[in-house]
Amino acid sequence: MINQGLIEVFSEIAREKNIDRLELGNIIEQLFMYIIEKERGENSNCSVIVNIDKGEIEIYAEKEIVNDLDDPVLEILLEDAEKAMPDEEFEIGDIFVEVIDPAIFGRRMINTAKQFFSQRLQDIEKQYIYEDYSQRVGEIVIGVVHQVQRDNVFINIEQAELRLPKNEQIHSERYRRGDTIRVVIKSVEVNPRGPEIIVSRSDNHFLLKLFEMEVPEIDDGIIEILAIARHPGERAKIIVKSQDRRIDPVGACVGMRGSRIQAIVRELSNEKIDIINQSEQAEILISRALSPAKPIDLYIDDDRKYCVALFNDDELEFAIGRGGVNINLASRVTGFKIDAFGKNQYEREKKDQATLLSEVPDFSEELTAHLAGIGINTVKDLLNTDEEKVLSVDEMNDENLEQCYLVVQAFVERVEEEEIEEEEDLEIKEILEEVNAATNAEIEASAQKEVEELNTKDNQDEILNASNEKTANEETEENLDENTQVEEA
Repeated sequence: MINQGLIEVFSEIAREKNIDRLELGNIIEQLFMYIIEKERGENSNCSVIVNIDKGEIEIYAEKEIVNDLDDPVLEILLEDAEKAMPDEEFEIGDIFVEVIDPAIFGRRMINTAKQFFSQRLQDIEKQYIYEDYSQRVGEIVIGVVHQVQRDNVFINIEQAELRLPKNEQIHSERYRRGDTIRVVIKSVEVNPRGPEIIVSRSDNHFLLKLFEMEVPEIDDGIIEILAIARHPGERAKIIVKSQDRRIDPVGACVGMRGSRIQAIVRELSNEKIDIINQSEQAEILISRALSPAKPIDLYIDDDRKYCVALFNDDELEFAIGRGGVNINLASRVTGFKIDAFGKNQYEREKKDQATLLSEVPDFSEELTAHLAGIGINTVKDLLNTDEEKVLSVDEMNDENLEQCYLVVQAFVERVEEEEIEEEEDLEIKEILEEVNAATNAEIEASAQKEVEELNTKDNQDEILNASNEKTANEETEENLDENTQVEEA
């Protein structure tokens, strides 16, 4: 039997660590078995019974009764057994159960017990954390930044430590110790140091869970998010579908005056989010996905999941986006490989690909004839034909095929450069014509202005002369009047 005080001490520690009483009993049993094995070896035939409610710990050792003692740990002399239990009758070969007083282990046992108990509590705690978080993969949690390293940010939530790797961060964000941060649990793995909980802010699932939090219709299943593509911190595109025709999925996600979407945008460091209404028609879906640019035409191959999108030349830059982000996200969210072209550029490439192989310099007549035999006559035919089919041509191998592609590519690039130069020359010519026209207009306007100024000056001179004549006439009349008055006098 052992004092209940030790049980109470262990129980108090276990309560602080959120360990239940049954688990505590198992730990104490393991603790004393560990101590016994340290003292008596692993094969001591001992057992430990713990009664948490009564605060009792009992230790028993089973020994064989013998005449000659060889192993005092596993054997006991008949006379010693009879002395220990005088009321019992024993025979050689019987099993004697010895009750061991824990006090015999002394102070050393207490120190060992502390170390063992502390270690086992840590192990149990790690196991609890693993079981808890492994069931919460995909959930959003809020924690506090504890440590910031070059490639990792460590986040604390109660006793658990979460790791936010660099590739799961939003590249434009900067984290500081003490910051409150929201993340999604991506995975939980076990390593020798305990559970490793990986979290993310750049994962598509993080955006999905944010929408579920902000848009009740998504959480209720009325609106479904079908696809997500992100360039974290910069732009994202999502495709949504409503199960209720009366509810506009895009409007529901945006919210009144943009309240719902703005809350998500702020959480993602002003990441722009394009919400796309689902359509069964690929043309409509791709057109919506390419927003904010508007294609003037789409050429879609459903079987190959490929699309060529044409834009006015001044809109091509918006369609592609900075660093190709917009066209890349549109491709990923729709599942179509999308190539964007300006209208003039596409017409040039289309014209180049329609060129006969016989017109391509450095392309032998013999090879052209062989390719024509399997239906390959133009540059476009060659580029669109499966390599295995091309390799079936006589005397064609991987090296020759690669050379063919290089020759064709060089030809196309050269023709495009020439056409671009012609367009530039034409633009320069048009600019010069406009300048000349403007210059001529300015000269004419200047001459006209001079004529008008001369006319104005002549008119002013005439008016001045007329005024002078009038003044002279008036003076003459006054003189005549004065002379007349003098004569009369």
